[in-house]
Formats: sequence, structure tokens, C-alpha cells
Amino acid sequence: MPLLRLVLTLVLAAAGPGSTWALDQDLAELQRAAEAYARSQIVNLPGEVAVAAAPLDPRTRLGRCESLQPFLAPGAKLWGTANVGLRCLKPESWTVYVPVTVRVTGDVVVTAGPVRRGQVLGPEDVRLERADLTQLPADVLTEPQMAVGKSANVALPAGFTLREDMLRAPLAVIAGQRVRILFQGEGFTVSSEGRALGNASIGEPVQVRAASGKVMSGVVQEAGVVQVR
Repeated sequence: MPLLRLVLTLVLAAAGPGSTWALDQDLAELQRAAEAYARSQIVNLPGEVAVAAAPLDPRTRLGRCESLQPFLAPGAKLWGTANVGLRCLKPESWTVYVPVTVRVTGDVVVTAGPVRRGQVLGPEDVRLERADLTQLPADVLTEPQMAVGKSANVALPAGFTLREDMLRAPLAVIAGQRVRILFQGEGFTVSSEGRALGNASIGEPVQVRAASGKVMSGVVQEAGVVQVR
């Protein structure tokens, strides 16, 4: 028995300290798995996409996994910085989260020069610039035609990234203007004359006064036309 104990001791010593971790999960493999999963989930994103998974803490000890299941937490989105979950199903159960960074570079619309409040933008007033979309609000403009013909709600400096809420479409209805009022119901449409009680662009709500004097709320369908229900 003492001889067997001596042999086992010599074998373990020869194997080195790393042998005690022989059944540990390769952390680099988890990093690659998280990155591959993230890439598979964002194939339809516009622009140039770059994905990078961060390495796990080297002190992390997990049993080697034979069945790995990547996932995202409910409500999580692969945009900017996120965490990809990796769940081991067998031979043992554990879960780890790998930080993943997703960068999307694309065109955004910026002002070509200073813009006055109320100024109607022309093609010469805007230009495209490359930017990381994950660091910008969701309503940034990405095509020049989304800005041209609209007026600025506020004064803007040159090189400013434009958002939808900074611009207003041309007025299609002006307060006091005579308008055509459309009444739409189940299978019928009736029109009459009236007057607008406010200013509004296409798609915006506005109040109108019918010839009878009744005030109603509707939505501008086109220039001089308001639909009520």
C-alpha cells in the first residue's frame, strides 16, 4: 500500500498542476461561442457590423460542457453592449454571461452648415456622415430625403446629427384655411366643406369646424383635406 501511494504521488507530480483542471471548461471556447451566437442574431442589421466578445475572468472555473445553449435574457437586445448567456445542459448545469459589444457603422444625416429655426432644408443644407449607430438615438435620419423639404424646429450648428423630432414637415393645413372634410364610416365616405382651427402637416391631428358649426378632430390626409371618423 505505501508503494501504491508513492506511485500515485509521482504520477500527479509529473502531470503538473494543470492536470487538476483537466475537466475545466475552456473559457476561450465560451468566448467564441458567445460571439458566434451574436453574429447569427444580427445578420439583417444595416451598415457595417462589428462584433466582439470579451474574455471571461481567467479565475472562472466551470465543468467542461458537452451541450451548450446560448441565449439572450428577455428584453435584451444585441445593440451596443449586451450580455450573451451560455447555459450548460450536460453533464452538469451552470450558466455564465459573456459581455458582447456590437457596433454598427452607417450613414447619418448631418447639417452641412448652421441652420436657423424655421429654415426649410434643401439638398445643400445636409450631408451624409459615417457614425456608430449604436451610440445614437433610434430616430436619427439616415437618408437626405428624410430631411429635405422640412423645417427645423430649433436652431442647429453645422455638423449636427439630425433626428426626426428636430424637423417638421411642410404645413398642409393652416388655421382659418377652408378645407375639405372627409367623413368615413363602414363602406362609405362623405365630404363637406369646413375650416381648419389650427396648423398641421400631413398625418398630424387638427381640429376643424364644419359648415354646421360643429367642431371635430381629424387627421390631415393631404393638403387641404382632413379626415374625421
